[in-house]
Amino acid sequence: MELLTIRLVQWGVENGKNEYQLPLEDVKWLPPIPKPWKNIMCVGKNYRDHAIEMGSEADIPKHMIVFTKAPTTVIGHKDSIEAHEELTNELDYEGELAVVIGKQGRNIAEADALDYVFGYTIVNDITARDLQVRHKQYFLGKSLDSSCPMGPWIVHHSEIKNPNGLNIQTRVNGEIRQNSNTEHFIFPIEEIIATLSQGMTLEPGDIIATGTPSGVGKGFKPPRLLSKGDEVEIYVEGIGKLNNTVN
Repeated sequence: MELLTIRLVQWGVENGKNEYQLPLEDVKWLPPIPKPWKNIMCVGKNYRDHAIEMGSEADIPKHMIVFTKAPTTVIGHKDSIEAHEELTNELDYEGELAVVIGKQGRNIAEADALDYVFGYTIVNDITARDLQVRHKQYFLGKSLDSSCPMGPWIVHHSEIKNPNGLNIQTRVNGEIRQNSNTEHFIFPIEEIIATLSQGMTLEPGDIIATGTPSGVGKGFKPPRLLSKGDEVEIYVEGIGKLNNTVN
C-alpha cells in the first residue's frame, strides 16, 4: 500500500494534480485475483430452477456437484470474452456470486464456515455447452481462456451481512435473462465451505463460485446462446456489476 501511495503521489506531481484520482475510463480493470494459484472451485446446479431447466426434477442434486475451472480462464471487468468460434457453437453465460477464502482450514464446521471467508466477488462461469456434452464432464467446457470474468472487486465479508440473501441478475444486451436471489441456494455458503473442506484444506485466495440461477442461454427453447458483440452484465447486491463483451 505504501508503494502504491508513492506512485499515486508521483503521478499527481507529474500531472499537476492535487487529488489522486483517475477517471474510470482511463483505468484498466484487472481481476481482483489476476492469476489464482489453484483452480476455481464451482458448485453445479445449486438453484432448483436451474437444475430443472437443464434437465428435470430428477436433476436436482441431493449432494453437491463440484467441478473446477483452470486459473488461466480469469479475466477482469470490461475485458473481452473470446468467442472461440473454432471450438464451440454454444457459448453460454452463468452469473454467480463467488466466495474468496481468507484463512486456511480443514474439516470446517458449518457454524464456523463464514469465519473463513475474506470476501465476495462476481464470476461469470462462461461455458461451452457442446464441449461439456461431448466430453461428458465439465472441465474442458468450462476452462477455455477468458471463460471466467471476475470482479470488478472483492467486497470484504464485513460489508455483506447475509451472503445467502443477495439479489442476483444477469442481462445480455440489456435484456434481463437471470433474476433471482441467493436465498434460493440448494446448498448455502456455510454448507459449501464445510463440504469442500472435508479432508481437503482450503487456503487463503481460494475462489468458490456458488452456482447460477435459471435463465442461462441453454435453458431457453430455442437456446439463446452468446455471439460476438453480445454484452453480458451481472449484478450482485452489495457488490456491483461485472461487464464483459464477447469478441
